[in-house]
Amino acid sequence: MAILVAGGAGYIGSHMVDRLIEKGQDVVVVDNLSTGHLAAINKKARFYQGDTRDKAFLTNVFEQEKITGVIHLDAFSLVGESMTDPLKYFDNNIYGMIVLLEVMKEQGVKYMVFSSTAATYGQPQSELITENDPQVPINPYGESKLSMEKMIHWADKAYGIKFVALRYFNAAGAKADGSIGEDHRPETHLIPIILQVAAGQRAQLQIFGDDYNTPDGTNVRDYVHVLDLADAHILALKYLKAGHPSRAFNLGSSTGFSNKQMLEAARKVTGKPIPAKIAPRRGGDPDSLVADSHQAREKLGWQPQYDNVEDIIKTAWAWKQKHPQGYND
Repeated sequence: MAILVAGGAGYIGSHMVDRLIEKGQDVVVVDNLSTGHLAAINKKARFYQGDTRDKAFLTNVFEQEKITGVIHLDAFSLVGESMTDPLKYFDNNIYGMIVLLEVMKEQGVKYMVFSSTAATYGQPQSELITENDPQVPINPYGESKLSMEKMIHWADKAYGIKFVALRYFNAAGAKADGSIGEDHRPETHLIPIILQVAAGQRAQLQIFGDDYNTPDGTNVRDYVHVLDLADAHILALKYLKAGHPSRAFNLGSSTGFSNKQMLEAARKVTGKPIPAKIAPRRGGDPDSLVADSHQAREKLGWQPQYDNVEDIIKTAWAWKQKHPQGYND
């Protein structure tokens, strides 16, 4: 009886697989390795290389393995790229979800935990975003994830595929021993870019915009450790298997940190000067995204272990120091 992790070679996916195996679960990974890394996958998982849009491939995996639940993390996720190439995002993310749901329906698999995003909310209307706030995305990435949420909702109504959609805020950090971590190519996430500057691999950090409606003018985000996210997925599967209704949960720390604050925290953790300059705004970036995550804490019993951004950065720095060039694949 195995859990299928779609996108299990990616940043969040590899930590998800590692955590499941740590907890004694049988894990099957599907990934086309377009952005993931083979070296990131725990060797105790069974790996199938292929695309979730390939129905014959996916059907074969389900027929070979006894899948009881799916954790769906398989999506393109770069906001900036989605603004310049929206059709790439709709094709990969939305079509991939359609095929996966079709195969789940045909194979009688009834549980999905879906990796959604705070980007579905767009420009928030309140300081702390709740699950009931309006979902009005301002970039194609968020639009694709919102479409995927709606698809699972209707698949539940029609076919009884129960789901939890987990709306992540900013995933960050790495496994504490530095064995797996964050390695995007190109890298677009703030913490690994800051650490590339700290490691001497970039001359300086670019902070995109200092005229946002925030206390210091730079974007404010809610950072949540990648292993805390992984734990929430495991709790969400238990929640579904206990017979609870399908729904969405926010996953965040409920505390916002600006880009400038993150830079200062990284300087403290690394002991490096980390030069920085202000650059023009990027398209599709909201001023502030901070989660009200009390529902996940109450309904799932989620208790994040990393509630301090310096501790999160320390784990990312441990990964960076052990793997200065990322994965060797």
